[in-house]
Amino acid sequence: MTTRTRRPISPHLQVYRPQLTAVLSSLHRLSGLALTLGAIGIAGWVITLALGERAYAAFQHILTSTLGQALLASFAVAFFYHLANGVRHLAWDIGIGFELHVVYRSGWLVIALTAIASLAMLVLWS
Repeated sequence: MTTRTRRPISPHLQVYRPQLTAVLSSLHRLSGLALTLGAIGIAGWVITLALGERAYAAFQHILTSTLGQALLASFAVAFFYHLANGVRHLAWDIGIGFELHVVYRSGWLVIALTAIASLAMLVLWS
């Protein structure tokens, strides 16, 4: 009888190193959630327009605070990531880019485009 090593029955996070494809998939879902929350924030901003000058000024004060600026920057990063990765998914939907090296190359391209677009917006925004 041989001695068996006790291994987990199913894979879990302590066993496997995260792969780019899995990380990008999770980030796509999280960026979609962030965009949903941002859309709620935009709706709140529009509602303050209808509520009057005082409510709008209060909301603008929040948006111009450090926390508000960080939230807006996060929303922009989520937008550009979701957009770039969405285009990648559209390419997959028409059958382009399934080769493993292309999947990784396009994944890194999504990250690069997100960084470039987010930094460009930050520079233009300032």
